[in-house]
Amino acid sequence: AMTSTLMERTRALHEEVERYERLVAKDFHTESKSHRSRLSQNHRVAECVVGIQKQSEALLEIYKDEDKSRKEEIASMAGDNVFSIFYDRLKDVRDYHRRHPGLEVASVEEEEARYLTSQPKVDFSGEEGYGKFLDLHEFHRKFQNAKFGQKGISYLEFLEIFSTFGDVASISKLNGEAYGTYLQELLDYLHGFYKKAQPLACLNDPLSDVERDFVQKWERSEVEGWEDKGLGTSSARLEGNPSLIDLEAFETSSDLEASLGADRIKEALVAMGLKAGGTPGQKAERLMKTKGKTLEELDPKLFAKGKAPVKNEREAQRRLKMAESVALLECKIQTLVDLLEATVRDTKSQVEKKATSTYEELVAEMEDNEEGLEDPAAAAAGMDLDGDDDDEDIIYNPLKLPLGWDGKPIPYWLYKLHGLNQEFKCEICGNYSYWGNRAFERHFKEFRHQHGLKCLGIPNNKVFWGVTKIDDALALWKSLQEKQQTGFSNDQDEEFEDKDGNVYNKKTYMDLQRQGLL
Repeated sequence: AMTSTLMERTRALHEEVERYERLVAKDFHTESKSHRSRLSQNHRVAECVVGIQKQSEALLEIYKDEDKSRKEEIASMAGDNVFSIFYDRLKDVRDYHRRHPGLEVASVEEEEARYLTSQPKVDFSGEEGYGKFLDLHEFHRKFQNAKFGQKGISYLEFLEIFSTFGDVASISKLNGEAYGTYLQELLDYLHGFYKKAQPLACLNDPLSDVERDFVQKWERSEVEGWEDKGLGTSSARLEGNPSLIDLEAFETSSDLEASLGADRIKEALVAMGLKAGGTPGQKAERLMKTKGKTLEELDPKLFAKGKAPVKNEREAQRRLKMAESVALLECKIQTLVDLLEATVRDTKSQVEKKATSTYEELVAEMEDNEEGLEDPAAAAAGMDLDGDDDDEDIIYNPLKLPLGWDGKPIPYWLYKLHGLNQEFKCEICGNYSYWGNRAFERHFKEFRHQHGLKCLGIPNNKVFWGVTKIDDALALWKSLQEKQQTGFSNDQDEEFEDKDGNVYNKKTYMDLQRQGLL
């Protein structure tokens, strides 16, 4: 009854907007020192902003006055009967209070103080640390067990690659609904986490522009990793490609190999979507099989996995539709991962920290995380109950030292003792840097190095341990293959040792002995 008139409702809406604005100003005026209090403050502010938006939308509808009711009400308040209208409204107000005697009006200051000390309920798992870290263990398990995934990959390695989709073959992405379902669940989790961890950033949906940009790039075939739109390679798409070779100038594969070399032949094979492994002679033979033929006429066995042209029109339409939906999901996930870059980095550090912590340290940290803030006044002041907010301060670490179990940089003498100041680069791993001899030695058994050798067509065994250069690895592999072809040679492979410990092959040892030099 008190807001029965349109003008009164307009006034009440303006008052609500001003109240929300006042709450936001007061909340931001209070400095929050801990992560949890800052997050609670951001959620309160986000609620106020949403409230302002809703009230403003209602006001906008009133001011549009499409049914002319506002204009009529304003007109009725003027003229000769203005006093009679005033007394009618006054009678309505008195009747309302007569029907509701003893109506208590809540204190605005008390309501605002109670709201500013409240903690909005936000659901985080224990692993997420109230929005500090990601909890991707469920997706790690699914990735390990999926056909498109990698068995035996550790959680830390999964955190390195979960947002890079280039290692998954196109045929695996488009073979069934499993990959699309996995991406959709991962997208839902990341989007939900981003909304909970950064509520003010989500007032504008971060994915609103992704789809529009994606449509334009998809039409121009500029989506990274999906230039073929899931349809494989085709002769029409390769026209004018500078990587192709004019095979009419060569009669045999031997001429092709001698003239251009293995690297140039491999470049042409990759551009055509053909298999690029094997010896230089095999590569040249494979490329010569394409002479005078279109890609659609070639044997599908010559193509790399997922690169063979699609000849069935119905299958082409299915793959095109599925490829577009999968590529869009990948773009959205990549956008969210870029926004959560700091959180992903902190998650990796937390996983490494847990791996070096004792059981007692893990239990103590878990109890600290579950303790939370129970005192609203402390939450409003942005402090923990024990007044210790040093843990949330920015740690001074100019030397970029690794963090210890307590989250603080390790001593510099310990850093030097373990050789963590020494950088080892591995070209096979994509020029990745390993700090310290221990990490460098261990990386030869890890996925990144094994994958690099696999891409080069080299088996991962102890013979190649310590080899970091691509040229060295290829030369060693070629040498091993030549030895396997020629077999064991007594003169070259049998070894002799002199009294000083010097090792020679049999031929050299006999020559030196005959000359009396030993």
